[in-house]
Amino acid sequence: MKRRALLLLAAGMPALPLAVRAQAQMRPAPPPEVREALPDVRLVGAGEFRFFGLSVYEARLWAPPGPLDPDYLRQPLALELRYARTLKGESIAERSVDEMRRAGPLDEGRASEWLALMRRAFPDVSAGERLTGLSEPSGRVRFLHNGRPTAETQDAEFARRFFGIWLAPSTSAPALRRQLLGPELRT
Repeated sequence: MKRRALLLLAAGMPALPLAVRAQAQMRPAPPPEVREALPDVRLVGAGEFRFFGLSVYEARLWAPPGPLDPDYLRQPLALELRYARTLKGESIAERSVDEMRRAGPLDEGRASEWLALMRRAFPDVSAGERLTGLSEPSGRVRFLHNGRPTAETQDAEFARRFFGIWLAPSTSAPALRRQLLGPELRT
């Protein structure tokens, strides 16, 4: 890149705009619903979830500028899942409850309540569609499908367990967790 910039300068062309443009192309822009909820958002990390070698979704973690708190729910954040294949919303909700159990025992009444919430939150998805979870430090969680609201709750334990599917040390996908948390929080 340095050599290219020197060549462009020698040719009388400004190198900085090209460098800025190249960097912008490498960093995806947040979807509108994330930008609206977190105006100064930045991409913390991204990774692909595969199951038996097949791509299921690409996950992106968005947060305000600055270091990510080790207790990731102390700041607002957004988790965007961009699906690579068709999946039933019911299956996504059921799998989510199974994954939430990894954080410890879960009362069956609470599990049923959370399953009902996620059934409302997660419609069937096709390749290219997005499900986004927005978390606020107060414990409020909002879900969106392709930018349209589907469900929300005010439940800090739900927030901890749901976002923990991807971000907690107990995740079943530790490589994806490392990619999402980026170089900041790989503990």
